[in-house]
Amino acid sequence: MKNRTIASGVAVLGVAVSLFAATFSAAQNTETEKSAPLKPAAEFQSITDTKNRSWALFEEAGKVIQHPRCVNCHPATDRPLQTMAMHKHQPPVSRGDGGMGMPGMTCNTCHGQANVEVIGQAETLKSIPGNPAWHLAPIEMAWEGKSLKEICRQIKDPERNGGKTLAEITEHMAHDSLVGWGWQPGAGREPVPGSQAVFGELIAAWVESGAVCD
Repeated sequence: MKNRTIASGVAVLGVAVSLFAATFSAAQNTETEKSAPLKPAAEFQSITDTKNRSWALFEEAGKVIQHPRCVNCHPATDRPLQTMAMHKHQPPVSRGDGGMGMPGMTCNTCHGQANVEVIGQAETLKSIPGNPAWHLAPIEMAWEGKSLKEICRQIKDPERNGGKTLAEITEHMAHDSLVGWGWQPGAGREPVPGSQAVFGELIAAWVESGAVCD
């Protein structure tokens, strides 16, 4: 009975914290739900210099990479960020093991398997974000406060990108569902530009043209 009572209390706390976090997030910044355009890789074929074309491709991909929707999960500290304003996560949470949060306040305490629409709370509170793999990126891949060239070098570096090859990076960017969440962030949030398919093509073309970072 005691264990059931504790479990029930934790569940209620999780719901309350989830609503508080989402309410605070939405109240800080009213976001649109329209995705900005993203040029397809084919539009860069006219750049004859391979090095210049490669960097131009990554710059275009950078519209996604440096969007707050992505940087919020690549913070420079152990605390994630929220909204287009990129303020610190409320309630206060910490990275924990594997970027999954600390015991008693793991990411899945509030973030479920999918986005959850919220009805009847506030005009600006429309959904709570979710994904089966919801977690922070490794601190080695912190993008907050970095230039696009610095981020580019991080992405290429196996010592910081989880030991991935460029082919594996391309696959991750083009098909990973957590990356894809950026285009389906839930009601009330601005998605990253373009589509995951176009983004993946840009990354693939960048790699094929030499994966230039400067």
